Amino acid sequence: MDVLFGRDDECRRIDSLLYSGKAEFIALYGRRRVGKTYLIDEYLKDKIAFRVSGVLYQGTQAQMSAFRIALDKQGYPEPKEQKWIDFFYALQKLLQPKVGVNNPCVIFIDELPCFDVARSGFIPALDHFWNTWASKYRNMKLIVCGSATSWMIDKLINNHGGLYNRVTAQIHLHPFTLGQTEEYFRQRNIKWNRLQIMQFYMFTGGIPYYLSLVGQQDSVPQAIDNLYFRRDAPLRREYDHLMASLYNSPEPYTKIIDALVIRKQGMSRDEISKATDIPTGGRLTKMLQELEECDFIRSYFTREKKIKRNNNLYQLNDIFCSFHLFFNSKAINDDKFWENNLNTPAINTWCGLAFERVVMQHIDKIKQALGINGISVNYYAWRSRTTEPKSQIDLILDRADNIVNLCEIKYSSTVYSISKEESERLFRREQNFLTETNTKQGVHLTLITPFGVNKNSYWTNVTSEVVLDDLFK
Repeated sequence: MDVLFGRDDECRRIDSLLYSGKAEFIALYGRRRVGKTYLIDEYLKDKIAFRVSGVLYQGTQAQMSAFRIALDKQGYPEPKEQKWIDFFYALQKLLQPKVGVNNPCVIFIDELPCFDVARSGFIPALDHFWNTWASKYRNMKLIVCGSATSWMIDKLINNHGGLYNRVTAQIHLHPFTLGQTEEYFRQRNIKWNRLQIMQFYMFTGGIPYYLSLVGQQDSVPQAIDNLYFRRDAPLRREYDHLMASLYNSPEPYTKIIDALVIRKQGMSRDEISKATDIPTGGRLTKMLQELEECDFIRSYFTREKKIKRNNNLYQLNDIFCSFHLFFNSKAINDDKFWENNLNTPAINTWCGLAFERVVMQHIDKIKQALGINGISVNYYAWRSRTTEPKSQIDLILDRADNIVNLCEIKYSSTVYSISKEESERLFRREQNFLTETNTKQGVHLTLITPFGVNKNSYWTNVTSEVVLDDLFK
């Protein structure tokens, strides 16, 4: 099995940076468990000249001890002084024989945010090391990463101090797609069909570490119970660890996530502010940006007469977090909760919500299935303002060829059948959209389901379909 399965694009990007002919300061970021450390350790293991990792939740002395041990492993004695600038000077002397040659000299600092203890002087020392020495050598490649994505963006990528504009490249590592998840399971000899893979994806969201915990003999319900519901399951407290690893003070962020999990269609900033008591100012803007960069939420435009780009809706995007917040209170003292509650209203409701989130993460596959991946497309949502009853369309594809796809997303474990009432509701929603937006574009109703639509007497308004197989391509 390819130990770096699913990261071909990232590996090509790393290769281009290794042989770019200039010093590179590379920031690698992404949520916890997405595989950042694994990517660098496995792909560059023969090229890393110095590697050190911060110690989670510890102070300056523990971080210095980790750095000292890393120097010692390379055969360099510890610095006499106990200041960060002396540690980096020791690193400079250690690496001096390896700079100025053709081969890349890779420095890998993992969990970089852990080193930034208040008043420790780590960031100024790193700044001094890079600006006065390391950046002078074309083969020098400094790679830093950390799960605290908000820190990586605020203190490093958007830093306005000594490291301002020093980062030369950013790599944002995302979860696996459905297609990558299928291939990963195939290589691990986990024999699930596409519906089963998608059902498990609606629990994990394609996080590689979570996928790696599945046993070869597990069914989907067994895997979910083993990983989340049984006593001491490995992911039972994952949400708390995830929040703690990302933010020093996670409470206001979890308030936003708690508000969004209730409103599947998303919320405006004013609605989020009202629900969380966080004033709608710069602080809320910064928090929403950080949550979006961490892949927890997504923002998208709305449309009235025109696309409104200054009134975004925010929607919870992280599938595992959504799962945890939905089921955490429902799973008490039942090691087989998922197996025991299959086809109950709670799980069926969840599947409908989760399928919508999965679809939203595969919009490029929808465009490909509709044959419009070569056309410029805006996508956004729409809420009715004047018509009654209120209508909501979660996904609209606004195409440069003067066509609008109104996408209806429906989860079903079999072929989906449109009832008379559903057909009337879809027609009414389309008419409300036409009336309120006053669009002159052609409107196509697109149904997105796992197994397509039953061709009964009520399906004739459907112009196009996207099915589960399309999302795997």
